[in-house]
Amino acid sequence: MTKAQIGDIEMYYEVHGPTCLPAGQAEPLLLIMGLGANATSWEMQIPEFSREYRVIAFDNRGSGRTDKPHSPYTMSQMAGDAVGLMDHLGIGSAHVFGMSMGGMIAQELALRYPHRVRTLVLGGTMTGGPNAVVASLPLIRQWVSTATLPPAQAVENGLRFLYSEEFIARNKERLVKRALNLAHLQPPRHALQRQVMAVVQFNTYERLADIKTPTLIISGNEDTIVPPENSRILAEGIPDAELVELDGAGHGFLAEKAAAANKAVLSFLRRHSAGPPK
Repeated sequence: MTKAQIGDIEMYYEVHGPTCLPAGQAEPLLLIMGLGANATSWEMQIPEFSREYRVIAFDNRGSGRTDKPHSPYTMSQMAGDAVGLMDHLGIGSAHVFGMSMGGMIAQELALRYPHRVRTLVLGGTMTGGPNAVVASLPLIRQWVSTATLPPAQAVENGLRFLYSEEFIARNKERLVKRALNLAHLQPPRHALQRQVMAVVQFNTYERLADIKTPTLIISGNEDTIVPPENSRILAEGIPDAELVELDGAGHGFLAEKAAAANKAVLSFLRRHSAGPPK
């Protein structure tokens, strides 16, 4: 396990890269995961992306193997954490891919540190604030109720918030086993609550036009957690942003539609790659 002191937290991170290129020749790609999740959620992306890029994945404050302070969290603070990790690794600028809450962190990163972001990929995310399209109240109630169930049942019930019934039917045993094996990485209640509050307080709607970085927005067109209307709002607000909607995919498209998602992201990155990192 690799950890570094980044500001007030000890952060867990991983670095993966192509073995066929000389050191320093692969452009850096920073992966930022979402609410309560950690670097293990990129398992379907890292092998593909690291064939061409120097991939950095990490656990946000409050998640996984990174420290979980009891003080309030904000998206700008977590964007600062990401920049601190880049500084620690000697990375001047990187391609940035943020998923869900990670996409909110990535927006703040592009707004507050534009010179550090080569390209921006926003997956299954939103602007926050009153213009965001939120999940339905019944779905939120169902999601909250899973916390009271025994672990195996909670995991099984939770799958339907992420994946299609067909995907669950084909992969349920594997998905449940994986989730239970990684249950020790789930954040404690205080840390999850602080991440949720950071999401509630987040709003970039009025600042989207200030994002000048080449941007790809990707979502599942059947996402019930972060409805796809949010990606369309982002695409309309960020100048020249590209939008990809994955047919039949929910919020868990990184796993269910991994091949299509990876292809879209890599195609975008290749068009905006320009040599070794600065």
